[in-house]
Amino acid sequence: MKLVVGLSGGSGIIYGVRFLEVLRELGVESHLIFTAAAKKTLVLETDYTVSQVESLATRVYGVGDIAAPPSSGSFKTDGMVVIPCSMKTLAGIASGYSDNLLLRAADVTLKERRPLILVLRETPLNIIHIQNMLRAAQAGAVIAPAMPAFYHRPKTIEDLLNHQVGKVLDLLGVEHNLFERWKGAKQ
Repeated sequence: MKLVVGLSGGSGIIYGVRFLEVLRELGVESHLIFTAAAKKTLVLETDYTVSQVESLATRVYGVGDIAAPPSSGSFKTDGMVVIPCSMKTLAGIASGYSDNLLLRAADVTLKERRPLILVLRETPLNIIHIQNMLRAAQAGAVIAPAMPAFYHRPKTIEDLLNHQVGKVLDLLGVEHNLFERWKGAKQ
């Protein structure tokens, strides 16, 4: 499997880091596009360095490299995940405003009818955010907000991260054991 992974500047960059870690553990080829805002958020929200995160990916592209392989539909992938997806990135995707490689790769993913999963991390939402989510979903994107579940009784932040990452992997059909699945209420 080969995935494009976009890290944008929304809070919750740790979701993207954990996603890359799991892809590496599972042997999934990852093509990373890391925005400047995401790099700044990484430093503000975690103890990871940019080089540590980049080392998790199979290949890394500069966000300004509009001629990189993910900019073309002839670059075959199994989909793209933007994790986290900022409201700015969502707006660009929803309007087809492809002025950088992350936005272009998302546009290509949609036009080629490949899975595009947007892990939004924002609250509260205004009407513009909601309209952009609707437009992106109508174009074929899956909106998968970072909303932790608690039925599996998480004990750590990693439990919460694994649940969200696992939900994204489920959407892509990737087998994993990141969280305990719901088996119904205990009697």
